[in-house]
Amino acid sequence: RFAFSRPVILGGVTDNSAFRALCTRDKLLAAFGPFPVRLSTANTFSYRKVDVPFQEYVEHLLKPQDPARLGSDTLYFFGDNNFTQWGPLFQHYVPPPFRIPGTNPAYSFGIAGSGSGVPFHWHGPGFSEVIFGRKRWFLYPPDKTPHFHPNETTLAWLQHTYPTLPPAQRPLECTLRPGEVLYFPDRWWHATLNLDTSVFISTFLG
Repeated sequence: RFAFSRPVILGGVTDNSAFRALCTRDKLLAAFGPFPVRLSTANTFSYRKVDVPFQEYVEHLLKPQDPARLGSDTLYFFGDNNFTQWGPLFQHYVPPPFRIPGTNPAYSFGIAGSGSGVPFHWHGPGFSEVIFGRKRWFLYPPDKTPHFHPNETTLAWLQHTYPTLPPAQRPLECTLRPGEVLYFPDRWWHATLNLDTSVFISTFLG
């Protein structure tokens, strides 16, 4: 019913309590603190990549989003995971038990501060699960391109553009909480906003 047509929130399809226990601040710093992580800028096209030690990201960059800061000046840890280093953690993750024929799953793991997120973009289908925190999603179908500036953060878009949209032009919305999984179909536009400091993982079906 949903694989090719519309997003859907899934609840109770996996138990990731063991994975969640390994994703606390203390556990992650103990396991990965000195290792470098690759950060992306939080704009639509992710122009720039920056490598920093994971501990430096957590202690100095993991903070609330400045509403005046551009996406190209906001560093975001999501994806670009070194599977040699992070693979042992991902082995404990239980992905949603659904697949699309002809696709293979690939994980993208992230940690981000409150008010951060990525502006509107699209790619192939997949799942996104919140491990800690809450993540707000805004979605449009492929044939309905949203009005946004690719270098404006989601927080700035929510403050400046969203209130001006008539009801018919507003996106589908949801807020994911720990243990909930969002499935998004191929080429659906979406933007995200972390309402808290959040830990999350996506399973892309490529």
